[in-house]
Amino acid sequence: MFSRYPFPLWPAKTGLLGRICSVYLAASILPADQVWAQTESGLQSVPFTAVELDDTFWQPRLETNRRVTVGYDLEKCEQTGRLANFTKAAGRMPGDFEGIYFNDSDVYKVIEGIAYTLAQHPDPELEARLDRLIDDIAAAQEKDGYLYTIRTIQPDRVQQACGKTRWSHLAHSHELYNVGHLYEAAVAHYQATGKRTLLEVAIRSADLIDRTFGPNDDQRIDVPGHEEIEIGLIRLYQATDQPRYLKLAQFFLDHRGQAAGRERLYGPYHQDHMPVTEQSTAVGHAVRAVYLYIAMADMARLTGNEKYAEAVKRIWRDVVSTKLYLTGGIGARHEGETFGEAYELPNDTAYNETCAAIAQCLWNHRMFLEAGDARYLDVLERTLYNGFLSGIALEGNKFFYPNPLASDGKQPFNKGVCERSPWFDCSCCPVNIVRFMPSIASFIYATRADSLYVNLYVAGSGTIRLQDKSVTIQQKTDYPWQGKITLRVDPDQPQAFTLRLRIPGWAQGKPVPSELYTYLTRPAGSSQGAESGEPSAKSKKLNPALKSITLQVNGKVVTPEMQHGFAVIQRTWQPGDTVQLDLPMPVRRVLANEKVEADRGRVALERGPLVYCVEGIDHQGRVSNLVLPDAALLTARHRPDLLGGITVLEGQGLRALERGGQGTATDSKDTGKTASQPVSLTAIPYYSWNHRGAGEMAVWLLREIQ
Repeated sequence: MFSRYPFPLWPAKTGLLGRICSVYLAASILPADQVWAQTESGLQSVPFTAVELDDTFWQPRLETNRRVTVGYDLEKCEQTGRLANFTKAAGRMPGDFEGIYFNDSDVYKVIEGIAYTLAQHPDPELEARLDRLIDDIAAAQEKDGYLYTIRTIQPDRVQQACGKTRWSHLAHSHELYNVGHLYEAAVAHYQATGKRTLLEVAIRSADLIDRTFGPNDDQRIDVPGHEEIEIGLIRLYQATDQPRYLKLAQFFLDHRGQAAGRERLYGPYHQDHMPVTEQSTAVGHAVRAVYLYIAMADMARLTGNEKYAEAVKRIWRDVVSTKLYLTGGIGARHEGETFGEAYELPNDTAYNETCAAIAQCLWNHRMFLEAGDARYLDVLERTLYNGFLSGIALEGNKFFYPNPLASDGKQPFNKGVCERSPWFDCSCCPVNIVRFMPSIASFIYATRADSLYVNLYVAGSGTIRLQDKSVTIQQKTDYPWQGKITLRVDPDQPQAFTLRLRIPGWAQGKPVPSELYTYLTRPAGSSQGAESGEPSAKSKKLNPALKSITLQVNGKVVTPEMQHGFAVIQRTWQPGDTVQLDLPMPVRRVLANEKVEADRGRVALERGPLVYCVEGIDHQGRVSNLVLPDAALLTARHRPDLLGGITVLEGQGLRALERGGQGTATDSKDTGKTASQPVSLTAIPYYSWNHRGAGEMAVWLLREIQ
């Protein structure tokens, strides 16, 4: 048996939670004669409750999320009236609705984060507080299942975007978006605690929507303006075995971009300009779009619908080929929080919403589970370490909404400020972080039949069921700072299976699975060594095509076959077997496709999975005039004393001077170049910028004096 949900929560350990989740797992398998055939790839994620992290990079961040961010977000929801809205809608408190009409969704996301926290760290006080909140939510729900606190509290004075009556302005009302997050939270709460209190609220809501929307004459044909309910319905289907929820999700997908029976289409901003199965490019609001693509990937995986699968692959290729920032961020434009045109990737005005980075990770994980290809994990990893992680401060209580790749330290890019903010009027990003962070451990491993996949390299251990037997795998590594990984494989008894180790694209000389970015073939002067180069299309062996990467089993070098980005080791594993993988981490210079106007003549720096930037605080306040020649020597040095412990890149660059300044080059007629002077250059991981005050920052540097 296996769950079709890509982030299952049942732990490997026994006990109440284990028994609850085992019941859930058994119930989630549909009988073979039901209409929705089980046609998945067979890949399933190993749940985070079966994985224990013991590293110095992610584990402290997970602890900060548990100890700081969960409680902080909950308190902010209370301070800003988000919690009180449910109490008011329940008739237990007087007063008007507070905040924005979609604020209910923020509460649901925090509940989901609390549920994940309780699944791993029981906390009776936190659980009791959650029970009281859920009681208010249940009381706020109207008798027929409708749940939208602003309309219940003040039905005659709703905000304009809500529409005068139920479902009357779905393009903007977020009525269906809100309850989509409710469904996700309800399933997580049920799985974590075994309590059905919130699940019953979700079921009543979904049943109302199922009665209201559909193809029958007495039903409404329309779709949500902000996608999310589709994801929630799929999760609710998986928890309840009710095919009507999956069918309703498909109804919303199939009627997007379809005019028949609808008053109007909403257009490309809402991905409602053509049927989803005919779409090929990522358009409109980035978060809405990627939530749609997640649902399409889920539906393709669950139903075997090839039209969904092909469409979502086309859109993915469009993103990674023309609309992906080096950090993995997506959504170029502040205006409308939207994708730009192909190759429109400005740096200082980049939007790159943190919510979009989270959606990007979830989407690429779904794509991997559907196809088993490591290129999706390459994008996931890039986004995880860079585009997502920059969104939250090391302290866990300050946030970026947008994540630009350049800043002058003055322009208030972050919703009115140029530093991380403790909260926003629209705080979708802080509450999305709190539910996403605990799920990161579920990206690390996956299984299929007799194969165990190692997707990410994080120190710790996982207890995994494979072919009805138990295998414990332990990782020792200082990734992402170092590329040496030691894995100890401990099956309960000798067992034949295939171990598949992801060889990251960056280690194979390919930063992204497209031609959008490439590595400078030989980073001149780098003490980290020249690039190993890309394997030829015909090469299937790890060596000698990738000579700098070494792989050993029990101390003996092996040359495994490469399949879909994974090194494949087939053998009968004995308890205590060890695998050693060494992924060299040279400092690499990255060039953007010439079609990316903002990056022409510029270079960026990477080491391992990390993108680097330069900050003004390390360069006399200015970085906009820094130049990094191709021949400049760059070295990596670990700084445990800086920004929670980071590896910095150091070298000699140039500082362009004002015209007429004194330097190594002049602005004479002979050279035509601006004067410059040597400068010591220090680059830090992009995720860690802006922790030392507002100031200039840049990811892309000029390669030569202009």
